[in-house]
Amino acid sequence: VGSEMCIRDSVRNNFKQIGDLINSGETILISRPHNQNLIVISEAEYRELEKLRRNAEYLAKLEYSMQQFNEGKGVVKTMDELLNMER
Repeated sequence: VGSEMCIRDSVRNNFKQIGDLINSGETILISRPHNQNLIVISEAEYRELEKLRRNAEYLAKLEYSMQQFNEGKGVVKTMDELLNMER
């Protein structure tokens, strides 16, 4: 999880410092009871993680499509058929 900083009951009091750490690339771990901890990351890092997740989902769909095609489950259409479907 990268660099971790345990903060208990003081998030509000240290919010600016926490924000500065996060924006400098640190990952913040906020400990909570019953192991319900939180991880805080920058928006840029979050967007990168979301991009990676979407890419992984897309690649899984492509892999599934290739598997179906290799199993003979593909559908062949001519260009004229595709153009007719457009109308």
